[in-house]
Amino acid sequence: MPKSKARVSDDNESESGSSSSSDSASTPSDSYTPKAKKTKKQTSSPSAASSASVWNEEGRLALSEKRFVTVKWFKGLVYVDIREYYEKDGVKMPGKKGISLNPEQWAKLKDNLRHIDKKVKAVEER
Repeated sequence: MPKSKARVSDDNESESGSSSSSDSASTPSDSYTPKAKKTKKQTSSPSAASSASVWNEEGRLALSEKRFVTVKWFKGLVYVDIREYYEKDGVKMPGKKGISLNPEQWAKLKDNLRHIDKKVKAVEER
């Protein structure tokens, strides 16, 4: 269980551009100042370089032109969100089509990727 509640949501328009955090011991009048993020040292490893470059400036991994993966906090929990986006006034907004997986669901999906890959190949060969 996280020690603080933090929320960054791409699920609806009212939350899409904002991120807010609050410490469980703080009162609503307390303001939260996030600490500066530490930057990781660049390594010469190709996998480290490609891993850092897959996320765009909005923190999304593009699966296609309209589908993205994000990792976010929502109501104090972390989710892996796979969602279709639409464009409104030149800004990409999250749509209703998508799924948010909690850490347990995400782990189960990862653990079964080889089985899913086998099934995809079997269906493609038909």
